[in-house]
Amino acid sequence: MKGKLLAVSGPSGVGKGTIVKTLIKRRADIVESVSCTTRLPREGEAHGREYFFITKEEFARRIEENDFLEYDEHFGNFYGTPKSFVRDTLESGRSVILEIDVVGALLAKEAFPECILVMIAPPSLEELKRRLKGRNSETDEQIETRLNRLAYELSQKDKYDFVIVNDDLETAIAELESIVDGKAKS
Repeated sequence: MKGKLLAVSGPSGVGKGTIVKTLIKRRADIVESVSCTTRLPREGEAHGREYFFITKEEFARRIEENDFLEYDEHFGNFYGTPKSFVRDTLESGRSVILEIDVVGALLAKEAFPECILVMIAPPSLEELKRRLKGRNSETDEQIETRLNRLAYELSQKDKYDFVIVNDDLETAIAELESIVDGKAKS
């Protein structure tokens, strides 16, 4: 049986990474997509685990060969989801989750119409602010930038197949799992 492709998006601080990583740890039949990047590996990162680290020339060649579901440039480096990785994993019967921004998710759906789009939403703006401040990893200005992007991201939720409000982590994980298993109603 073929696996499913899901693109999971949501504002910074909403908990999408925690939800996705927890579900993947619990289920051997679900993997997180590994993107290609032209940036250098950071300490502790391994080729094929966090990213496929490739040259700009190889990235350009793969664009020409149409081997990306989506790709983008950030701060002078390219990032993209390789179709070959996704296709091979789905054919093996495992499902693939892309933890990706709204723009990338919509591009993935365009390239792969069977892709299931899942938006993770905060229970409230106040709760999201509390979570972002609680991470202690960003300045107030960076938090404000992330919150300004929130309005755009949430304005796209009608284009998604499912919206999960993350007000309880275990419930949100169970909802995502039911989507993977085909038991959820959109």
